[in-house]
Amino acid sequence: MKKVVVLGAGGKMGYRVSANLRGAPYEVSHVEVSEAGRNRLRELDITCAPAETVLPQADVVILAIPDNAIGKVTHQLADQFKRGSILIALDAAAPFAGELPERSDLTIFVAHPCHPPIFNDETDPEARRDYFGGLKAKQAIVCALMRGPDEHYALAEDVARRMYAPVMRSHRATVEQMAILEPALSETVCATCLTVIREATDEAIRRGVAAEAARDFILGHLNVELAILFDQLPGVRMSDAANRAVERAKKEIFAPDWKKVFEPQAIAESIHQITRV
Repeated sequence: MKKVVVLGAGGKMGYRVSANLRGAPYEVSHVEVSEAGRNRLRELDITCAPAETVLPQADVVILAIPDNAIGKVTHQLADQFKRGSILIALDAAAPFAGELPERSDLTIFVAHPCHPPIFNDETDPEARRDYFGGLKAKQAIVCALMRGPDEHYALAEDVARRMYAPVMRSHRATVEQMAILEPALSETVCATCLTVIREATDEAIRRGVAAEAARDFILGHLNVELAILFDQLPGVRMSDAANRAVERAKKEIFAPDWKKVFEPQAIAESIHQITRV
């Protein structure tokens, strides 16, 4: 039986991972340095172990550690990792930035959730409100084998599927492609645009639109416009008037060269901020 260790098992992501790995066909150990984290794990009937006891035996180590601490922690523990073990990062930022130990015998694998999609077939009320995933709602994941033998991919992907369960699809990518997806696509572009949409909704309310009406109006329009733009309604297009409004507004709201956020240097700078804050 393969041995798996969850580092940072009582943190926000570590707790979710630890909960989902219960019943997995692995011997799972948990490492957590904070008393608050260890108390949370007791809710799952999980007792933590010292890192120096379990890491030297671990085939897989899940790095459930914040991006800005993962480099420091993994370098402190570098000598304790078993030769040939697999380190699974939950985000591409630290591996992309070169924050992980430079031991050539260690396999580096990255697995990140896509989160449950807006358009889904969930019928269970709890699943419909599982916005993050990892509880009831199905989601896809993206995985990358950054370093190590290809035969390690299957084991690492299986662990990823279990810790993000229920998983409906697993996509293989490179770490560089994962960095395009996040932070560039999902945070730099998408989160920014959605923040502006929320601010615009608040501005409509400030100008006299009833708050409930503004919320109903924008969330409904987001639903149908996303369905059109992401091909959920084949053959349906936005109206000519809407398209003209979009083209006119893009010139006022966005810089002409906004796609430069996808350039490698821009992504590297964004990840540097994430891992060093």
